[in-house]
Amino acid sequence: MTLLSAPCRCAPVTARIQRIFLFIVALTLPMTSTATWANDHVNIYSYREPTLMKPLIDAFTAETGLKVNMIYAKSGLIERLQAEGKNSPADVLLTNEFSLLTQAKDAGVTQPITSETLATAIPQQLRDSDSHWFGLTRRARVIYASKERVKVDAISYEDLADPKWRGRICTRSGQHTYNVALFASMIAHHGRDKAKSWLEGLKANLAHKPAGGDREGVRDIYSGVCDIAIGNSYYMAAMMRNPKQKTWADAVRILFPNADGRGTHVNISGAALAANAPNTANGTRFIEYLSSKAAQKIYAELISEYPVVAGVEASDIVKSWGALKADPLPLEKIGKLRRDASRMVDEVNYNSGPNS
Repeated sequence: MTLLSAPCRCAPVTARIQRIFLFIVALTLPMTSTATWANDHVNIYSYREPTLMKPLIDAFTAETGLKVNMIYAKSGLIERLQAEGKNSPADVLLTNEFSLLTQAKDAGVTQPITSETLATAIPQQLRDSDSHWFGLTRRARVIYASKERVKVDAISYEDLADPKWRGRICTRSGQHTYNVALFASMIAHHGRDKAKSWLEGLKANLAHKPAGGDREGVRDIYSGVCDIAIGNSYYMAAMMRNPKQKTWADAVRILFPNADGRGTHVNISGAALAANAPNTANGTRFIEYLSSKAAQKIYAELISEYPVVAGVEASDIVKSWGALKADPLPLEKIGKLRRDASRMVDEVNYNSGPNS
């Protein structure tokens, strides 16, 4: 795997200035030799960290003989694809979460993939109806609960608005993509009015203003600031492997919301084929490989995320948390409600905390 330079990062600008910016970026992007972007390569723009992807890329190269060039960045890759236009060397866009896939499609930087392999392997609710993107791993949006102070064995997202949890819940920002997706799913299941009332109840039960990330919620349970927190499942495995955070993980257990009903909300990492991919066949082959049972097992064992392909089991550590019954709601439907969910967060003033 060859790791190339990352793109520049820019603050939001007006539409006119943004067009000028994209033109300038297109002129100033680093030039790469044709040897680097040859047709025996796959060229990847990735929001997923290279250390996570390296085992998968190494296995892909060993199986196919195709070399992989990767540009990694935490942000800005969709904008870079727009700036490069037809001159873009990118074949594949890898994302670490769902909203970037929908943003990429809306920005016109992806194209449909014609692949019976992907259509068969990836469940319909985890892929785009126009075949512009495909989910590759699942993460459950779970409840981290104090082993000492929370005695319930079952919970639902709806329960989080119950006054019995007043001052006992921690979450990250309501505008974070993981929470926006969860709130959008509540709109899908209950309608906007009921979902808004629920979000107001959740806000009233917060221990403090939303802050930090999902791991910090677990840290705050450990320190007694709150009793439960909303977080993605794979953070538990990451904390268990981290000597500084293992004590946090040991203080909590995972509850799968709505396990007795519709199932737990899941979000995904995924991939799309770039609109102007110079190596369309190679890009498609790479995404197909990531949906193979061999690649799905690597995802499961090394990253502690849930496979999306039937017949591939979660890792032992993930299975130790209990069975996941996933909400079958199509992610595409959730995507269409994300903007409404984001507005709802602002309407209830969620990020100002419980007493605002």
